[in-house]
Amino acid sequence: MKVYALVGKSGTGKSHRAMKVAFEKDIDYIIDDGLLIEGTKKIAGSSAKRENTKIAAVKRALFFNDNHREEVVKVLKKNFDKTILIIGTSIKMVENITETLELTKIDEFVFIEDISSKEEIEKALSERGDHGKHVIPLPAMEIKSDFSGYFLDTFKTVLRRKDNRIKIGEKSVVRPTYSYIGNFVIFNRTIIQIIEGASFETNGIVKIIKSKIRKVENGIFIESDVVSEYGYNVLEVAERLQNTIKSRVEYMSNINVTAVNIVVRHVKTNVTKN
Repeated sequence: MKVYALVGKSGTGKSHRAMKVAFEKDIDYIIDDGLLIEGTKKIAGSSAKRENTKIAAVKRALFFNDNHREEVVKVLKKNFDKTILIIGTSIKMVENITETLELTKIDEFVFIEDISSKEEIEKALSERGDHGKHVIPLPAMEIKSDFSGYFLDTFKTVLRRKDNRIKIGEKSVVRPTYSYIGNFVIFNRTIIQIIEGASFETNGIVKIIKSKIRKVENGIFIESDVVSEYGYNVLEVAERLQNTIKSRVEYMSNINVTAVNIVVRHVKTNVTKN
């Protein structure tokens, strides 16, 4: 496997530039802060940016955790004929990652100062220092389960090579847990109100009897007991409500909904929703 490394100090815009470097050099994979990325897909790993402390984030980025490391190594061993770009803050860091992931030596180093202007680096440092913003070279849909409850911004960028080939890339901006001051809290009652609102939008549902919300590893699990209206296909109505609840809760709270269970407890005739 041919190995490239993109090196630059923290906050200088490496993740922002990684997609362009990969496109220009026909690189298949990117290793960025614990994630293994191929194109616009997260293939393996988990992001250091979701860790609660900077120390934990560094350990995640360096693949200290055995399960995390083995997950990524397993994929790379199956695809040894591909190329990879490793992002790090120093030569030592990218060399450590290369060794940990059982890769060959680094074939080519790319330094952020060689691909970004002084003004671009200063702007990136300002965004990091003033606002705590971090770029992840993936669309929000790919990382929403990793960043459940976080506010993610996405933006598209046009990548152009010297041979005039063009590619549209999509990236996400997130503030990691360790950069927050205080916490943003959404109470269960708020989620339940969103669920009740979703029921009013769903023809064939009379009312929500009760809803249970359980926090799980990558978001929340929802179970709602409902009363359906006679004359509607119960399975179709339940599926529509599932989809509506999931989309409304995720849109209004930024919390990833891993599953929605709908339990139809009663079927009533001649009723009207309040």
